[in-house]
Amino acid sequence: MSQPIIVSASPHVHSDRTSKKLMYDVVIALIPAFLVSLYVFGIGAFIVTAAAVISCIVFEYLIQKFLLKSEVTIGDGSALITGMLLAFNLPSGIPIWMIIVGSLFAIGVGKLSFGGLGFNIFNPALVGRVFLLISFPVQMTTWPTAIENQTVLADAVTGATPLGLIKEGLMFGETMTNISANLPSNLEMFLGLSGGSIGEMSALALLIGGIYLLARKVITWHIPITMLVTMAVMTGIFWLINPESYASPLIHILSGGALLGAFYMATDLVTSPMTKKGMVIFAIGIAVITVVIRLFGAYPEGVSFAILIMNAFVPLINTYFKPRRFGSKIKAKIV
Repeated sequence: MSQPIIVSASPHVHSDRTSKKLMYDVVIALIPAFLVSLYVFGIGAFIVTAAAVISCIVFEYLIQKFLLKSEVTIGDGSALITGMLLAFNLPSGIPIWMIIVGSLFAIGVGKLSFGGLGFNIFNPALVGRVFLLISFPVQMTTWPTAIENQTVLADAVTGATPLGLIKEGLMFGETMTNISANLPSNLEMFLGLSGGSIGEMSALALLIGGIYLLARKVITWHIPITMLVTMAVMTGIFWLINPESYASPLIHILSGGALLGAFYMATDLVTSPMTKKGMVIFAIGIAVITVVIRLFGAYPEGVSFAILIMNAFVPLINTYFKPRRFGSKIKAKIV
């Protein structure tokens, strides 16, 4: 008797790479930035990160177990990453109860209300971050000064972020030459010795983690590189036109959440486009919205808002930039 033909549904090509392995690769990539945050902000950074991670995992367990009565998926690492990314977008002096509220909103509204991992439209960590920013703007924009606050959670010394100093200075008619005297140097911003959210200060640490993700093929270059290059080109044009009214591209890339957003949040596999062309369009949109908010909006930072706005366009982008079906014919070009 001949060998029977087995018919099964796709996919027919399998890999040992699972969602869980991808998630923990992201966790590994975030470790350098976490270590820098511990050095810069000390115990405050540890408490904020621990509170966000634990509360995200607990809320996911409780909601799935008792409200949705579905399979508990806290072991896949997605709640852990949501907690870490949420913490990385918070100041080190924020009260713990606010972190818990933000975690509940991130997991309950940003993730599980859509059906859980693989179904959420928006990046859950950014949903929690923007909710906290809108609800508690003072606490979310009170930044402990780097290095000087390593032993306590409550901030004794506070200061503005580089983007905040620029926004405030330009608003009061100062020139970039005068503002630059109060800004950290490019080297300090590259190493992470400046104020800001606990996970966004060190460009070096974020780049190390980003290169790891690229090497592991967890992400591709299309979103982070396109986003950063577009931001550099746009801000560079304004800077060349009037360097006294606009910051240099290097400042925009090294400060704020540009690198954190480009490598770790915009590249979220669930909330980003499927195709390479779609990723490029998606990244350009994030960069344009970010620059517009930074230069002309009320907030000095715009990465979180830009990513969430473009998350909403992902279904439309996927509709217009579909991969070619296997077996379909390519139209021959007439020479």
